Amino acid sequence: MNRPVKAGILVFCLLPLTASPAQNLPPRRSFEIATGPVAGTYFPMGELIARVVSHPPGLARCEKSAQCGPPGVIVSAKTSDGAVANVLAVNDGSVASGLAQGNVVADAVAGRGAFRKDGRQTHIRVMADLFPESMQLLVSARSPIKSVADLKGKRVSLGNANSGSDVIASEILAAYEVHPRKIVRETYEISGGLLREGKIDAFFFLGGAPNVLIADMVGRGQAKLVPIDGPGRNRLIAKVKGLSADLIPTGAYRGTKRVETISCHTLWIVKDTAPPDAVYDLVRALYHPGNRPMLEQGPSPAQEIKLGETASLLSVPLHPGAAQFYREVGQLPPTPPNPQKKPRK
Repeated sequence: MNRPVKAGILVFCLLPLTASPAQNLPPRRSFEIATGPVAGTYFPMGELIARVVSHPPGLARCEKSAQCGPPGVIVSAKTSDGAVANVLAVNDGSVASGLAQGNVVADAVAGRGAFRKDGRQTHIRVMADLFPESMQLLVSARSPIKSVADLKGKRVSLGNANSGSDVIASEILAAYEVHPRKIVRETYEISGGLLREGKIDAFFFLGGAPNVLIADMVGRGQAKLVPIDGPGRNRLIAKVKGLSADLIPTGAYRGTKRVETISCHTLWIVKDTAPPDAVYDLVRALYHPGNRPMLEQGPSPAQEIKLGETASLLSVPLHPGAAQFYREVGQLPPTPPNPQKKPRK
């Protein structure tokens, strides 16, 4: 299977990129986050997280307080095909970390759904539960399509192949028992162009609302949102763990009233062999109060990255370094004592 992320940098590359012994600075070390297509939510969010937690030698805000990641670590965001591809790349060690929806990660750990062919992805561990994503169904502004049921016999893009949008949109069509005439799997940018040109009738977009691409299309009168609601949504939520009823609020896009839909949570995942102390430092930096202004000023849904979502992490394994941090801040219960371990004399 083709990997969407460039291989060659394993989890926490410990070889120094530059060394400054005269200045007594730590060596630079690289750490990647596999994200998704540029027009989606994952790439800008990956770039923001990278800025928040990176700790290049000599950066003033990192030296003044413990609000950055491990000294010398430079975090970067990499584009990819999306969630499924990110999970596979993290599991096999061809990328350090990645973003993926919680339901996709749960499928990977269990070896079901999109991972039935590749089998259980046993090396995946979770660093953080980051933010919710809303499924947004776009059709032409002049289209008669008013519901998911109206997609029957139409031309529909599900998003990038092997992306979270592809996985969840497929589940939506199944739950509503809808069979489009043609299914397309293209990036959001291409899907938007195809909709403008009348070459498809609708496309699914999974990400934070508002999104720049959708705001532009809605604002120009080229597209409108269609609700995902009713009995079909109820069947979908009952079938797919990790999905919940949600809505896009009034005013999220110009002239748009509230739109019923579904949402899921995005996780930051890493391989199980990542050093616990390094993962601890990265997670601590992400939630450090000193970094809160950077998240508040970031693109939607960066504002949703906050402590308090760790309950949803329990369906998939936490990385030990992350678990240690959550225990220390009271988000997880303390580690119970081992009754078979003899106390030191």
